[in-house]
Amino acid sequence: MNTAQAIAYRIRQLCKERGITPNGLSNLAAVPQSTIKSILNGESQNPGSITIKKLCDAFEITLGEFYSTPEFDALEQEIK
Repeated sequence: MNTAQAIAYRIRQLCKERGITPNGLSNLAAVPQSTIKSILNGESQNPGSITIKKLCDAFEITLGEFYSTPEFDALEQEIK
């Protein structure tokens, strides 16, 4: 799993936990539906930090909570 895949996975996970659709997330986060779709489909290899922050705000979590998962921890190990 690469970084883009880990981000897409985490967004899907948070949407599922909260019962939010990608379109609903788009509205809550004020991020274009095309951007969300691009991230989830793996077309966006490097979503911007501002976009991720907006998504975190919509999910009502911090950036730290977003990235605090086994998937991101595994990525960190691969980079070293």
